Amino acid sequence: MTEPQAGKPRAVAQLQPGDRVVVIGAGPGGLTATYLLTKQGVPVTALEGDDVVGGIARTAQYKGYRFDIGGHRFFTKITPVEELWHEILGKEFISVPRLSRIYYNGRFFDYPLKAANALRGLGIWNAVLIVLSYFKARLRPNPVEENFEQWVSNRFGRRLYQIFFKTYTEKVWGIPCTEIRAEWAAQRIQGLSLAKAILSAAALTRRSTTIKTLIHEFQYPRLGPGQMWEMCTGRIREMGGEVLLRHRVKALEMQDGRIVAARVKTPGGERRFEGEHFISTTDIRSLVRMIQPPAPEPIRKSGEGLRYRDFVTVALVIDRDNLFPDNWIYIHSPGVKVGRIQNFNNWSRAMVPRPGATCLGLEYFCFEGDGLWTMPDADLIALATKEVAMLGLVDPSKVVDGTVVRMPKAYPIYDGEYRAHLDTVRTFLDPIPNLHLVGRNGMHKYNNQDHSMLTAMMTVWNMQGAKYDVWSVNTDYEYHEEQRLEAPQADRAAAPAGAPSG
Repeated sequence: MTEPQAGKPRAVAQLQPGDRVVVIGAGPGGLTATYLLTKQGVPVTALEGDDVVGGIARTAQYKGYRFDIGGHRFFTKITPVEELWHEILGKEFISVPRLSRIYYNGRFFDYPLKAANALRGLGIWNAVLIVLSYFKARLRPNPVEENFEQWVSNRFGRRLYQIFFKTYTEKVWGIPCTEIRAEWAAQRIQGLSLAKAILSAAALTRRSTTIKTLIHEFQYPRLGPGQMWEMCTGRIREMGGEVLLRHRVKALEMQDGRIVAARVKTPGGERRFEGEHFISTTDIRSLVRMIQPPAPEPIRKSGEGLRYRDFVTVALVIDRDNLFPDNWIYIHSPGVKVGRIQNFNNWSRAMVPRPGATCLGLEYFCFEGDGLWTMPDADLIALATKEVAMLGLVDPSKVVDGTVVRMPKAYPIYDGEYRAHLDTVRTFLDPIPNLHLVGRNGMHKYNNQDHSMLTAMMTVWNMQGAKYDVWSVNTDYEYHEEQRLEAPQADRAAAPAGAPSG
């Protein structure tokens, strides 16, 4: 694996002395850009509509308990990102043993797959049928790989797809697997096949000297991922940069093909922020709505066509510890609504203030406005309590408290129409030379945290003369469960002075 090389990116306005930069959003992408620019003495203002930094990588707090909105392991193959993490967080990183399992059909399966465990759980006959289905797929693969079902079936066989992939994927995304684009699977599970998984798990292949498969340990901030972005915000402010919370951008004024100002709703009323550069991490649908005068009708229509999956975390406080050893469990069973369960005791004990207690995070995938999203908090806590009991994980009488956090637009959806919509919107946005899109929702791209940070880094470098293709990030990368031990090098020739180097 190599770092993305300079390609044929769009024309980018160059950063000039005295230029002001406005950043929309204070998640990993927005704060990375803000930090790097502020460090170089550029006047930067980051505008965040919420009252907490970190975006989906925040750490929520409730009565001293800290919990993630989804789990966020810190590992990366991108050297500049790794260096920036340690520059910001320093000794606050801890090393955490990784254990995750899949719950299916009343049984737990190790994840990643281990051959002996899978055979015991599925039974010999089912395992034989899975292998036969795999060989059938290899001999007669589907010649078309347009959707998730076709892509996975070709690599794992249809039987394993139906057992381990279909139910969970449709629970997460809320649409049939046949409506999810194959490129989403290619981004998330590149390079794996049933044969590779079984051979690796059974130790039948010689371990490469350059690739470490199946990461068994990861870095993690002692107080959760939000600690990274809280400390980053503190450093930005110490250096003279601005991170303004509860400042929601309502409109972007465009003149002569450039963005010139943001109109912002603040606790003290509307304010106007002028700038020479605007970096956006907000979702593209909202971004198109913001631009004034309005974009042409086909652009607005395509913007509205981009869809997002929303997310509810129910945090339960349990009056007992050592419930189970996993960091998280994937719930493939269709009999419950929960999709994934995090055990934050097993991420960092510092996140749980009371000895003998446990904080679990139950994750429910939904659409804003649907039954789960609008369910009263008390009912969601009752549902979560019922479901952990159904799964045999917790005695419901030991649940002593709980809280709910809703996260809109947590995941951009790769449905059958998203690519056409995104391409159409980009014909309007890309030519705006001082508007820069970064991050997961900013690019409608299912980026991990490190990929989002890299898009921000490349954008800053491009503003200073580099020629990176930001849209290439997380396109041709290997599957993120594999890590090359030789640290990849950043393209020093393209990265300007002051940019992090590998």
